Amino acid sequence: MKKISIILPIIITLVTIASCNKLDENPQGTITTDNFYKTQNDAIAAVTAVYSTLTTDINNDFPVYGRNLNLLVDNPSDNQVYSPSNTNPDVRALGTATYVSTNDRVHKIYAQLYWGIDKANVAIDKIPTIPADKFYDATHSALNLVREARFIRALLYFNLVRLFGDVPLVLHDAGTVANANILVGRTPKDSVYRQIIEDLDSATSLPAKYSGVDVGRVTSGAAHALLGKVYVTRQDWANAVKELKQVITAGTANLTEATTGNYGYDLFPKFVDAFQAATKNGKEHIFSAQFNGTTGGFTSTQNISSFTWSTSAYTSDIPADKTVIENVFNVNDQRRSVSFYDSLYNTQTGKWVKWPYYNFLKFVDQSTGFVTALQGNQGANSKINFPVIRYADVLLLYAEALNELNGGPTPDAYVAINIIRARAFNSYTSNGSYTDHTYDVSALNQSSFRDTVFTERRREFIQESQRWFDLVRRTDKGPGQYYLQSVYAMPGNPKAAATLKDTLFPIPQSEIDLYQGRNPNFKQNPGWE
Repeated sequence: MKKISIILPIIITLVTIASCNKLDENPQGTITTDNFYKTQNDAIAAVTAVYSTLTTDINNDFPVYGRNLNLLVDNPSDNQVYSPSNTNPDVRALGTATYVSTNDRVHKIYAQLYWGIDKANVAIDKIPTIPADKFYDATHSALNLVREARFIRALLYFNLVRLFGDVPLVLHDAGTVANANILVGRTPKDSVYRQIIEDLDSATSLPAKYSGVDVGRVTSGAAHALLGKVYVTRQDWANAVKELKQVITAGTANLTEATTGNYGYDLFPKFVDAFQAATKNGKEHIFSAQFNGTTGGFTSTQNISSFTWSTSAYTSDIPADKTVIENVFNVNDQRRSVSFYDSLYNTQTGKWVKWPYYNFLKFVDQSTGFVTALQGNQGANSKINFPVIRYADVLLLYAEALNELNGGPTPDAYVAINIIRARAFNSYTSNGSYTDHTYDVSALNQSSFRDTVFTERRREFIQESQRWFDLVRRTDKGPGQYYLQSVYAMPGNPKAAATLKDTLFPIPQSEIDLYQGRNPNFKQNPGWE
C-alpha cells in the first residue's frame, strides 16, 4: 500500500526550488523526469544528490550536519547554550527550552530531513528502471546505488523519529504518487523503525570499502554500525550486540568474545585527528557527512564553529558554562583541549588574550594553522567532515549494550569503554592496545556502569549532535527523567522551563495547519497543542 504524507507540499516545493540552481559537485536539479534516468552516470548523479542533502541547504541555510541538527540536539541539552551574540529568537529559545511549534529551526530540520528523503525516494524508484546494459562499473551497480540511497533514507528517518516520534512515512517519489492530496495520519514510530531497519539491512550488502574519489560513500560497515545504534536506541540489546560485533575489528586486544569486523576500523591515537581536514575519512570514521568548503550556489561548509573573533567576543554557540569543561573533563584528558579553548593570539598586539569563558574548538578548521583559523571567518571555508558515526561510538554502544543485556558489565564491556579512556589519556596505540591502565574503570554494578558510559559519551561526543538524543533515550530513571535531571542541574538553571514535553520536538505548526482540521489523526505531540 502506498503511504502518503502531509509533508508532500513541502517536498514538492523544495524540489522545485532546487531545480533552479546549477551545481558543480553537488547536483541538485530536478531528477524526477522520465528522460533523466538513462545511464549509470545518471544514477550516480541521483545518489550524489541524495548525499548532498546532508551537507547543503537549498536556501543556503545551515545544512543538516553543518549546524542545523546541532542547534536542535546540543542547544536544548546540558552541554550548550546560545551565544550572547546570537540575536535569532528561535535559536535563543532552543537554549532556554522556551521554543514553540512555530520555531523556525524546528521547521527547518523537519523540511530538510524530508527533502533528503524525497531525493532518496526518487533514486530508489527510478534507478531500477535503467536498462542493465547501461551499467559498466560493478562498484556502482544499480543495486548498490539503491542500497546507498536506502542507507541515507534510513539515517534521515532515524533523525526524524527520534526528534518527533510518529512521523509520516513516505517511501516513493512525492511528485509521481497517485492521489498525493490524500490526507493521512502520522505513522507509528514502531513502523518507522521497521522501515529503518529494513533499509539498513539492505545496505549491509554494500562493499566493505572504497578507494579514490569514492571514499566516503556508504559501506557495509556503516550500515552495521548504524543498525547497531538503532537497536541500542530501541533497547533491543541482543540485536545491538550482534550488529556491533560485526563492526568491531576482529582480534581487538583483550576482548574475550569474538568479533568479526574486517573493515580495519580503529581509533586515532590522537583525538584531534578525528576532527581535521587532513585526516578525514580515516580509520575511525565509519560514516561522515562530507564537507569540502566550496562556496557557490550551494555551500558545503561546516558552520558548527563559525565566527569572526576579531569583531565578536563570542562564537556562534558556546558551552553551557565552565563546569562543562572543568567538572566533566579531567585536565589531562586530551579531549578537553581538542574540544575547547579559552585563549587567542592577537596578531595586532602580539599578545595572547585569555577570555573568562570557553569556546568550542572541535570543528574549527585548523588546516591553515590554529591562529589563522581563529583569527578569520573560519565558517567561510571549513572543510571538516561531520562524523555521523565513528568507531568510538561503536565501542561505547557495545559497552552499553553488554551491560544491559547481561544485567551488569561483562569483561568485554570494560574493555570497550577502557579503550576509549586510554585514548583520552594519551596511552592508546592501536588494535585496542595500551599499557597505562591508570584510568581504567572496574568493579561497577549495572547502574554505576550505565552512568559511567553516558558520562563518557558526553565527553567523547560533545558538539557532535548526540547529547540530547542520549538524554531522552535513557529510561531507567523513568521516561524523560534523566533528561530533566540533567538540564535542571545546570548552574543558573537556564532550562528551568523544560518539561517532559521537551523529550520530543513539536511537529511544525505549518504542517498541522495544512490539514486545517480535516484529518483528526494528524495531531500535535503531547504538551505542544
